[in-house]
Amino acid sequence: MEFEKQLEEWMKLDYVLPEDLPNIELYMDQVTTFLEEQLKNTKRFEEDKIFTKTMINNYTKNHLLPPSNKKKYSRNHMILLIYIYYLKNFLSISDIKNLLDPLNEHFEDSDMKPSFYQIYDEIFHLEHNHNSSIKKSITEAFNKAANTFSDLEVCNSVLCFCSNCFLTCDCLHVFNCSL
Repeated sequence: MEFEKQLEEWMKLDYVLPEDLPNIELYMDQVTTFLEEQLKNTKRFEEDKIFTKTMINNYTKNHLLPPSNKKKYSRNHMILLIYIYYLKNFLSISDIKNLLDPLNEHFEDSDMKPSFYQIYDEIFHLEHNHNSSIKKSITEAFNKAANTFSDLEVCNSVLCFCSNCFLTCDCLHVFNCSL
């Protein structure tokens, strides 16, 4: 079935492995190059940019990302940029800021437990271990859409749209409950 093939592609999402994050400060060009290389398989279109200097500067101006330190960005900056990258696909900048504010409050706190890196590492492993339940949830939403519109001749792309709407409503509900 076409849907199963598409779902398999979706589940191949690339991540920046925690151990691949440099533990040295990088200049802006190095940050954009590193993240572009690490996240290149997540782009919708080949010509899309993962991050540009302008994007990063705007995230700083909008207080999603703390300013660089003498034009250098730390591993914590890169972790925040990775969060922003994934979240910006379905949340507004304002919502992302609200989610990241608790982390940003402790950005410079080197004694913070757990550290930025530990949090990222834990989220990475939790998400990686939840792939089967995520796949099951997406399949259930697709089947719900198929059952809801069973009396209509609806193509797979419309069913995918409907199941994405169901999933988006679920995500928004969870997000609103967390605020």
